[in-house]
Amino acid sequence: MATLKVEIVTPEAPLWVGEATSLVARSSEGWFTVLPEHMDMVGDVVASVVRVGTPDGELAVAVHGGFFQVGPGEEEGETLATVLAGIAEKVEEIDVARAQAAKESAEASIAADVRNEHDSASSVTARAALERAELRLSAARS
Repeated sequence: MATLKVEIVTPEAPLWVGEATSLVARSSEGWFTVLPEHMDMVGDVVASVVRVGTPDGELAVAVHGGFFQVGPGEEEGETLATVLAGIAEKVEEIDVARAQAAKESAEASIAADVRNEHDSASSVTARAALERAELRLSAARS
């Protein structure tokens, strides 16, 4: 019988590894779904909520960009889907108050740079922090 194993991995450690029925994620090409017996492929993952269908329900993970690979697993008939993310967190573990504070701090930094007519590295950092905070807040609300 065909099976699907999913790994969501960050530089620190695997965030989640287990048997799944599906993986839904978004690349720069658009949304895609991986099922057992999926063809081999490699691509990017853009900031979005990755959803893993499991025998126990759905797991939602906020992924702030990375890559994915689909190929044969270790077992006969197993498909392995790996998401390599620089930053990822289970939606259920998002600290909404912390994400809101990060959003407000990033917005203040961006506003200060605009007032001072700066387009500096701090602006780039603040915009990236704002995008991460907005994804966290959006994921936590869904």
